[in-house]
Amino acid sequence: MSTLSITIVSLVVCFFIGMPIFMSLIISAIVAIMTCGYLPLSIIHNSLFDGVNLFPLLAIPCFVIAGTLMEHGNITKQIIDVVKQLVGRLPGGLGITTIMACTFFAAISGSGPGTVAAIGTLMIPSMVRSGYTPSYAAASASSGGTIGILLPPSNPMIIFAILANVSVTAMFTAGIVPGLMVAVFMTSMAMIKAKLEGVKVNEEQPPFNLKVFLKSLSKGGFALATPFIILGSIYSGMATPVEASVIAIVWALFVGIVINKALRWKHIKLSLLEGAMLSGTVLLIVGASTLFGKILTYEQAPLRLANMVLGVSKDPAIVLLMIVGILYFLGMFMETLSTMIILAPVLLPMVTGLGIDPIHFGVIMVITNEVAMLTPPLGVNLFVASRIANLSVEKISLAVLPYLLVLTICIIIVVYCPFLSTWLPAAIGAGQ
Repeated sequence: MSTLSITIVSLVVCFFIGMPIFMSLIISAIVAIMTCGYLPLSIIHNSLFDGVNLFPLLAIPCFVIAGTLMEHGNITKQIIDVVKQLVGRLPGGLGITTIMACTFFAAISGSGPGTVAAIGTLMIPSMVRSGYTPSYAAASASSGGTIGILLPPSNPMIIFAILANVSVTAMFTAGIVPGLMVAVFMTSMAMIKAKLEGVKVNEEQPPFNLKVFLKSLSKGGFALATPFIILGSIYSGMATPVEASVIAIVWALFVGIVINKALRWKHIKLSLLEGAMLSGTVLLIVGASTLFGKILTYEQAPLRLANMVLGVSKDPAIVLLMIVGILYFLGMFMETLSTMIILAPVLLPMVTGLGIDPIHFGVIMVITNEVAMLTPPLGVNLFVASRIANLSVEKISLAVLPYLLVLTICIIIVVYCPFLSTWLPAAIGAGQ
């Protein structure tokens, strides 16, 4: 067997016996080093250090901390109250409210499961009390939460930008149009599902009243300004994404403590703990994947994969659809960041060789990973919604099928219409 074959087999075996992702990557890389005989052992610690010694990674724990602070500081509730007044009385109004609130909160948290937890905790019980089925409520929240990784700031987009050596700001900007498109498609599906299931208009929600709406806007003004402050600081050039993530924390503390008077010391400690836990998880996987990626590069895995795929078709759209199919399958068994960290360095040389814009490819990888969050056995959003709704993952999996159809349509549109991802970064001059 070749060294590459031994490496892949070792990785698969580690996965099947339940080894953590980072350990699987490190063990398979060490097996490859011991087998090939031409690489020094020093490559192990050098690669692990190089992988975690990346300044842009600091943005990830900071955005997580900011999102958690905003959840405990009543910012999430204020956002929901404003959105509910706009669409609450439409057919499926609370489902639409949930998805729109997820879209808004996505511009704060950068995390899919975090968005589901923040919005779902408030909206799922509210929908059930208003006569919606628990499966409808859980499906709306879990599906809407996927938008959290497509709209900026997005943790997977930060990771991809680092791996692809492109601008984080450009990646953030590229996700805006596809993210809003997914939001529109999902809200339409929420309305259609509500009509098919015979959900009545929420009579408890009073009709739209401009005076009341303006009062809610005034009350929640600081909460609603949050994404504009975070993203505005990035796109205006006043702050880098890392600096903007710190601004987000400061703003969350200010609104939560001074304006809403809801944040307590226990909430701050919990937020810091969540940020630390995610940072540890991400850094371990990134460091291990850097080592594994070097082994694959030495063994010419990207070139071999490119030759195999191009033997089927050299049409960029067909190649991208093949990659989407692979991501659909792997997404059922691997966590979002892990899939991206392992596959992006292998696939990038091939797609760029075909003339595909790396930013466009990054958006495709991220939007396809939204599907992974809704597909068992490892659909993380399903598990978060299951815990909140007290409903089995199996029932929620069936309820999200219409949303998966919508996501698939959006993915195909993005594949065949690359300008949806690339024109806005070009328009604002966000370089690669």
